[in-house]
Amino acid sequence: MRKGYPGSYAAANQAASGALGVIIPPSIPLILYGIAANVSVGDMFIAGILPGILVTLTLLLFAYFFAKANGLGGNEKSSLKDVLHAGRKAILAILMPIIILGGIYGGIFTPTEAAVIAVAYSFMIGFVIYREITLNSLVSILKQSAVTTAVVLSIIGAAGLYGRILQRLRVPDMISDFVISAIDSPLLFILLANLLLLVAGMFIEAAAAILIFVPILLPIAIGYGFDPVHFGIIMVVNLAMGMFTPPVGLNLFVASQITQIGIARLAWAVMPFVGIVLINLLIISLLPFLSTWLPSL
Repeated sequence: MRKGYPGSYAAANQAASGALGVIIPPSIPLILYGIAANVSVGDMFIAGILPGILVTLTLLLFAYFFAKANGLGGNEKSSLKDVLHAGRKAILAILMPIIILGGIYGGIFTPTEAAVIAVAYSFMIGFVIYREITLNSLVSILKQSAVTTAVVLSIIGAAGLYGRILQRLRVPDMISDFVISAIDSPLLFILLANLLLLVAGMFIEAAAAILIFVPILLPIAIGYGFDPVHFGIIMVVNLAMGMFTPPVGLNLFVASQITQIGIARLAWAVMPFVGIVLINLLIISLLPFLSTWLPSL
């Protein structure tokens, strides 16, 4: 925003980019899908790499052309010496994701334990090494964390309850019966499955949606010849979009809470990002090698 970017665009950019975390490993939705579908979690992690890079590159291009079209970003240039100097100062912070991912992949700790280690490590670096965190600022940090967490968990709780209600009303079963009786084309099935998951992601938290729809849609997808790993990536990308689409977009609420920008304003600002990821979703759906090539190696 100091560079002149509109606040709504900056917040929408963060909300959409934050959804990449569930596509690129390590990802809890990928783990949940692997368990629910009886598919290797390792294969799911590897399968998410190329689709994640694809979505990232298209978001980067949009950000670049948005800046160019609006004359934003400034003209500062950094020399190689500046980059190396900044990298040396930031090396301890850069090590954190390496430690976290290395610990998870190495079986040293679980993703939940990794969150605790990340907090402890970042506090130590910020308090002892960089000295940017003080005891006074720590109180404010903890307060803000509590408020943000309360907002997110309230939404997750309500979304989980909504998913349970749908199960009790047998809505997923009715959808499955309709799909089987009305569709005779793999292409039509995957398009309708994408539409269903996209709408579901707008209202249901990702974990609940995976547990609800995997038992219903996966057998149908396999019957149409779709690879379970490929279908899992399609499902996770759909649900990632649900994280920044109204009315139950977790990332929108978090971004709104942090930036104090209204949800209605953010919902409009995020629409270009929704369109970009939607195009990526169609590409990922129609080109299965993006999801299956790396696991096949």
